[in-house]
Amino acid sequence: MSDDDRLAEQIAYYRARAPEYDTVYAERADLREVLNVVDEVPITGDVLELACGTGQWTPALAARARSLTALDSAPETLAIARSRPGVEDVEFVRADVFGWRPQRRYDTVFFGFWISHVPPSRMAGFWEVVGAALAPGGRAVFVDEGPAEAYREGLEKEIRHVRDGTRYEIVKLFHDPRALTADLATLGWEADVRERGTFIVGTARPAAAPG
Repeated sequence: MSDDDRLAEQIAYYRARAPEYDTVYAERADLREVLNVVDEVPITGDVLELACGTGQWTPALAARARSLTALDSAPETLAIARSRPGVEDVEFVRADVFGWRPQRRYDTVFFGFWISHVPPSRMAGFWEVVGAALAPGGRAVFVDEGPAEAYREGLEKEIRHVRDGTRYEIVKLFHDPRALTADLATLGWEADVRERGTFIVGTARPAAAPG
């Protein structure tokens, strides 16, 4: 399966899974706890949330931001995100991040549990979008599952099922903090990526131009 086909199937999976997506947060205390990282990382100014999904992170980001724009490709997940308390002033946008281009700039670009769904062939293009969305002095902030989860879920791709048994193949990469930091450096980013339990938390900003 090509990356394009896998990414299309990934969108279809999250559209189908939208009604049941939040159940995993009810079942896993570690997921509920890691949501608190929003209070510990530099979320400031005008914020863009990429791949907001059902909005697990969105209310906390809205509370920290001067303004918040939340983007996702699935209308089903966006509908759930829009229904959450505390998001009344959030601008929600339906778009596929791989084909979307920002119309303005933001002080912070945040993405939770998303970088693991970006195939290697799209990493450079994805970070170009992040860079285009950042205002001067801005930074990207991200949270995801770390390498400790790899044994449970697989390496570069994963087969997932929804409750009706439908099968989907999605992208799933578990980034080692040091390797990811080095990869981002080759793309022109200065990054600080650390493990937090079984998760990784990272900040990144465009590297200063030589001279």
